[in-house]
Amino acid sequence: MEDYIATFFSHFGAMAFKKKCDKEGYPAVIMPVPRNLSSSCGTCVKFTGTAEKARNWNSDELEQLAQVLENGTFQVIWHS
Repeated sequence: MEDYIATFFSHFGAMAFKKKCDKEGYPAVIMPVPRNLSSSCGTCVKFTGTAEKARNWNSDELEQLAQVLENGTFQVIWHS
């Protein structure tokens, strides 16, 4: 499993995604979006899991998924 950052169009989307991570057993935290990733609402969820599965949880609110790389940078793997 890898670490990812999910950004959202609204705070509600971030909260709902975090609840889904908890239900699925994916470790997750709500946090401010890192400066080098843009976001509509400014709130993101950092989680450890599978991006392919997580992308389908909240597709209307999900803005993008970025993988956290070993050097601390991000690689966007999906954008709405």
